[in-house]
Amino acid sequence: MSINKKIVADLVRNKVEFVTTVPCKQLAGVIDEIEKSDDIFHIPSSKEDEGMGLCAGAYMGGKRPAIIMQNTAIGVTINTLATLIQYYNIPLPMLISYRGEIGEPVACQVEMAVHTKALLAQMSIPTYHFHDQEDANELDDILKYCFMARKPVAILTDASFWQGY
Repeated sequence: MSINKKIVADLVRNKVEFVTTVPCKQLAGVIDEIEKSDDIFHIPSSKEDEGMGLCAGAYMGGKRPAIIMQNTAIGVTINTLATLIQYYNIPLPMLISYRGEIGEPVACQVEMAVHTKALLAQMSIPTYHFHDQEDANELDDILKYCFMARKPVAILTDASFWQGY
């Protein structure tokens, strides 16, 4: 099973019925798999904070949500995470491409990589970092924790995770 299909299978197994995504080259395969799923309603978002608002609405409407996004937008989402997602105890798995590490071809991505983990830690958001595809074996348990604890979790996925080495 491909890593993209495994991620979608874990989302479905954990009854995630609503996913919003913001385009990212690293995440294109998993976004395509979500789009193919009959069990997940997919709405693309133009911005990550907008997507979090959609996820909050889906949750308040009785659906389990998730967002798929880039780490470079963590700064934009701080207010939404604090005043909406965390304040209302909304469980929100955030599958995040971790851009800006060694080998990053886009210079502006690098600076946010320096701050991503510190910002998530400052907000007390549990954060997991997937480097190898075997790390995805933890996703099912992370999703169970997220929904049981009713809090957001961040799953950072770097380039080596998506490339399979």
